[in-house]
Amino acid sequence: MLRREELAQAKRIVVKVGTSTLTHATGKLNVGRVDRLARELTDLVNQGKEIILVTSGAVGVGIDRLGLKERPRTIPEKQAAAAVGQGILMHIYEKMFAEYGQIAAQVLLTREDSVKRSRYANSRNTLLTLIAMGVIPVINENDAVAIEELKIGDNDTLSAMVASIVDADLLIILSDIEGLYTANPQTTPDATLISTVHDVSPEIEALAGGAGSTLGTGGMHTKLQAAKIAVSSGVPMVIATGTRDGVISAIAAGEEIGTLFVSRENRLQIRKRWLAFGARIKGSVTIDSGCERALADGASLLAAGIQTANGSFKAGDTISIMNLTGREMARGIAYYSSEEVARIVGCHTNEIADILGYKSYDEVIHRDNMVILG
Repeated sequence: MLRREELAQAKRIVVKVGTSTLTHATGKLNVGRVDRLARELTDLVNQGKEIILVTSGAVGVGIDRLGLKERPRTIPEKQAAAAVGQGILMHIYEKMFAEYGQIAAQVLLTREDSVKRSRYANSRNTLLTLIAMGVIPVINENDAVAIEELKIGDNDTLSAMVASIVDADLLIILSDIEGLYTANPQTTPDATLISTVHDVSPEIEALAGGAGSTLGTGGMHTKLQAAKIAVSSGVPMVIATGTRDGVISAIAAGEEIGTLFVSRENRLQIRKRWLAFGARIKGSVTIDSGCERALADGASLLAAGIQTANGSFKAGDTISIMNLTGREMARGIAYYSSEEVARIVGCHTNEIADILGYKSYDEVIHRDNMVILG
């Protein structure tokens, strides 16, 4: 089981900073904090670490420059604010990093870069090349062009996907909260910080509240979703406050700060990692408890264990596998369409040909095309 002090061995670290960390309560950029961030990350690179920075703040900076009184509500307005803010934010990062002799490179990603297998591989190659050159990639979702269907959705999820893509040793998410609490600390004074989470269970997910900032998009819920991606990819993750000076170095040194989400021991293969977290989900099936146990033991998904087919998907699409409690426990590539699955649910393999008039495969999802999420 991973111990805190083992985090000191992490070489490749992805750091995500939220809008609330980068800005003052007024909404204006906290230049001093950006400077300290650049200095700290540069020092880690000087120690031999490989650093990737995932940053929020483009929309917030754009809002400030445009003189808007509140966060835009429509996608075109957000895109316009991002288009203004991205250049300003990157210019500030470049200036701050250059003060410490560090090269930074802007990388803008959309969900298409993780959905399409070729783009996923290209993103990985580009990022690995940059860090091999000693460059710090500064990554943001390409808000200026992404439409809602293509957006990764928040930079917490983006940072976890980046950590997965590059085989990071550690993901650090900095926010305006110390970590995951037993209850909302803003409304429950006796709420206590949870130091370590070994499984992002439904009970843990239930602890998530709403968004903590009017400037950012992410709350604890998005951070827990990021944790599920990270730990399933073999990447430990720490949530901590971004207001404390030296917090990144302290976490990287193994100090007990924030909440540590312990990764699974076996890292997913790159193809399965893309399958689990890059491919767009087109539908789902619900399975019985016996089938759930069989899949956890390494079996393929057969029609006999399926209770319902949900949504509309084609053969070759990636779908979710849900248990009876509604929890997603696996994902995989379906050999049959949703219409076909609906006709063969609960049937034995030798009955498929009689029902459909043909049988392309014995399995609905083969185990080689499936990844267990938990």
